[in-house]
Amino acid sequence: MADERELRIEVPALTRVEGEGALEIEVAAGRIRALRLRIYEPPRLFERLLEGRSFEEVPDLVARICGICPVAYQMSAVHAFETLFGCEPGPWVRRMRRALYCGEWIESHSLHIHLLAAPDLYGCESVVELARRDPEAVRRGLALQALGNDLIALFGGRSVHPVGVRAGGFHAAPRREAVAALQARCEDAVPEAEALVDWAAGLERPRSPQALRCLALSHPDEYPMNEGELACTDGTRFAFADFERHVEERQVPHSTALHALLGGEPYLTGPVARLNLNHDRLHPVARAALARSGLALPVSDLNDAMVVRAVEVLHAVAEAAELLRGYEPPERPFAEARPRAGTTAWATEAPRGVLWHRYEVDGEGIVRGARIVPPTSQNQAHIETTLRATLEAGGLERAPEVLRAEAERTVRHYDPCISCATHFLDLRIREAGAEGSPSG
Repeated sequence: MADERELRIEVPALTRVEGEGALEIEVAAGRIRALRLRIYEPPRLFERLLEGRSFEEVPDLVARICGICPVAYQMSAVHAFETLFGCEPGPWVRRMRRALYCGEWIESHSLHIHLLAAPDLYGCESVVELARRDPEAVRRGLALQALGNDLIALFGGRSVHPVGVRAGGFHAAPRREAVAALQARCEDAVPEAEALVDWAAGLERPRSPQALRCLALSHPDEYPMNEGELACTDGTRFAFADFERHVEERQVPHSTALHALLGGEPYLTGPVARLNLNHDRLHPVARAALARSGLALPVSDLNDAMVVRAVEVLHAVAEAAELLRGYEPPERPFAEARPRAGTTAWATEAPRGVLWHRYEVDGEGIVRGARIVPPTSQNQAHIETTLRATLEAGGLERAPEVLRAEAERTVRHYDPCISCATHFLDLRIREAGAEGSPSG
């Protein structure tokens, strides 16, 4: 009988930029008996490496944590220090920081959509095959990604591990001519980003709705990036300083990555969570594209995550065009940040979700303690919950290759900090207790 079949699904290696992991699923009597997303890379110890360093060094150091979203690490850090030091950078810095963050959302989402997610929906093994099937889509995606990279480089000096950010603002302000050229490119890219949303929404995709418990920043006047408070779909709201009172990190035996729980339960952070909690604050052109896409709100199916990312690309392109319009460099691109002792915390919205930092600083501005909770680790427990629900809802009696494809696709919905690999699950399925060869 199909419901008596026993399977052991093994993923020996997940290839990620930040780490290495594996997936193990045991199936018995028509149910998943055990499911473990194993992260087995040794800890990177970045928080300990920050201890003894000046706050002035931290923005450049934390940018090295991730090659895809360095801006997010820099922004969470500098906002935390400014809050403790009573530093007010002013409206010019605030606007240009949002423009910089727009660049990161554009490049990160464009990479995920075209190199990682879309090939699944076309039945392709890689973006190379996708480029043969739909060259215009890939061309558009790579052009948008380049635009995002160039926005980061405009303010950061380079697109990977940028060095232009400091507490209080920027080390230097870009020239008018450079900003004007990039502003024009953003204006020209708005129709391209609108076409991206329409294309993504038009792709046929599986359906697997579920109740989603979401956590994201919330701001009364804007789609959140750098400021606001934390909000949950159950109505809970709390300040960044209270993160540790609401979110608990636990060590699990099968992973060197901590699992985060909100009120004792797994939760989702990232684009779908942001949209569900803030869709009414999207840029008008993104709001119109969202309505045109046909997505029902709140989004309850992570198969729609690619469409949500496309909506955020459009939002970021349109907002960057507005932020850079009429640009004038200031007399000085930063406010002086004078250190004082204390503990400070902040969170911003990385492309993959809430990125929370806490620092303990002495009177000389030397970091004495640090804690960083990235979005991917916050999603770890939710990934396991979603995998279980999705595979069981679709039926565990299906062919091993079908289960494999669905497991891969489900993990990819979270875009768990993968930079260059599309099929990052090397999945093996064998009869429980039997020796078997890879299924594909």
